[in-house]
Amino acid sequence: MKQIAVIFRSAPHRNARAREGLEFAMLAASLDQQVSLVFVDEGIFNLLPQQAEQIGNKDYLATFKAVDFYDIEPVMILDTALTKFGIAAAQLSYAADVVDQLSLQQHLQQVDEVLVF
Repeated sequence: MKQIAVIFRSAPHRNARAREGLEFAMLAASLDQQVSLVFVDEGIFNLLPQQAEQIGNKDYLATFKAVDFYDIEPVMILDTALTKFGIAAAQLSYAADVVDQLSLQQHLQQVDEVLVF
């Protein structure tokens, strides 16, 4: 079984990368791969409620409810991204682990593949 980290860097309003990343993560998990999700930089905006609806896109945030069903873990948010944009973890629509840069680096060193969306 491969360990795959999917990193979300893009805000939802720029392109379809985040939606595609989430779909990839669920597909890989359904094929018995160990998948983790990491939200950095503008990627944290994917976890804010109603972001997709405000910009006229399909609300794929509801799909995050399936993350637990697919045993995708850990789900991590880089603490500096929250600080940079003045967002509190409680404002996010999905409860994830807030980690520092060192913890994130350690996690990424343990996985086999890293994909960035």
